[in-house]
Amino acid sequence: MHVLLVEDNALVASGVSAGLRLHDYSVTTVHSARSADNVLRSTHVDLVILDLGLPDEDGITLLRRWRSGGRDLPILILSARDAVAHRIAGLSDGADDYLTKPFDLDELRARLQALLRRASGRTAREIRWRDIRLLPEQGQAWRSGEPVELTRREFALLQVFFQYPRQILSNAQLEDSIYGLEQNVESNALSVHIHHLRRKLGQDIIETVRGQGYRLGPGESGA
Repeated sequence: MHVLLVEDNALVASGVSAGLRLHDYSVTTVHSARSADNVLRSTHVDLVILDLGLPDEDGITLLRRWRSGGRDLPILILSARDAVAHRIAGLSDGADDYLTKPFDLDELRARLQALLRRASGRTAREIRWRDIRLLPEQGQAWRSGEPVELTRREFALLQVFFQYPRQILSNAQLEDSIYGLEQNVESNALSVHIHHLRRKLGQDIIETVRGQGYRLGPGESGA
């Protein structure tokens, strides 16, 4: 999952980014509202962590602008503004969650996973598709009750398909979700990951939609 971290404190940004990457998130870090706008215009992002004390625009103003402009991706505010009035304002103006600094990284991860579950219409931590079970928070997968060994990239890619089960996802969207803005990604890396997922979990787990991209295969009912 690709996280856009909007945080002007370099030390906080470095710690959050490093911690999330250890748990297979791809993270793009920016330090201003302008840079955040540029990323959202050019790159697929699955969720945003937003600081409020930005140098060029207040985070609440930025949040309102995004929401009024139709951006509906999950947004978690991460801020030192800990007054009840600040939390109420952030949530009322469109944030999906609000976490105050200082914070525990495990709690941040748990909240991000909760936002992803909510965004995909799930309530349980476990995701199921046919005989495949996925526990995103533990990075574990099973098929027919047997554990399946997936690489970090394969697991991240599978989670993206499970997160958007009925959507056709373009190559660019998928690459953004699992790589973020990393450089030097091999041109055939995505197709290699998909090939491996099909080999390990069944050829019909991922459908190729000619000229558009890929999507998760149909469930038991064919829907």
